[in-house]
Amino acid sequence: MSRIGNMPIEIRDKVEVKIEGDNIVVKGPKGQLSQQIHKDMQIKIEDKQILVQRPSDNRYHKSLHGLTRSLIDNMIIGVTEGYQKTLEINGVGYRAQKQGKKLVLNMGYSHPVEMEEEDGIEFEVPAPNKIIVKGIDKQKVGAVAANIRAVRPPEPYKGKGIKYSDEVIRRKEGKTAK
Repeated sequence: MSRIGNMPIEIRDKVEVKIEGDNIVVKGPKGQLSQQIHKDMQIKIEDKQILVQRPSDNRYHKSLHGLTRSLIDNMIIGVTEGYQKTLEINGVGYRAQKQGKKLVLNMGYSHPVEMEEEDGIEFEVPAPNKIIVKGIDKQKVGAVAANIRAVRPPEPYKGKGIKYSDEVIRRKEGKTAK
């Protein structure tokens, strides 16, 4: 019994949901998202709620049930509220700045690392050591934030590098003299 898959999804105000075959399209105040859904999953819209049902109780359909419901729910949250990930930069001389639609990172390499904003993704740099990635697609926001973090992941000795704001770095003790 899927606990997540059985929960109904509330369709919020100003959100429009269309089912076109295997595709589901969600329009809202922040934009439009579409997702291809597995052909076995049955989606019904009943009085401001979306219900996801599975055809059988086999293991594959059970796993798709909760996944499908979560994907649709994430789309509705994305077009109404949006998603954001906050990254922090630690280290002497490490900094970020925004130049037009580019994010320029000075991370101790011989050259600055430049990253372009993708479709539906927006960078904010409120301080030289803080980056906010915003967008309506949860998967894309997470992927772009992971790519930025991969430029210089935090190291365990001094904690230098780019980390998520809620990430805890396990610190190691350095060498000790005899």
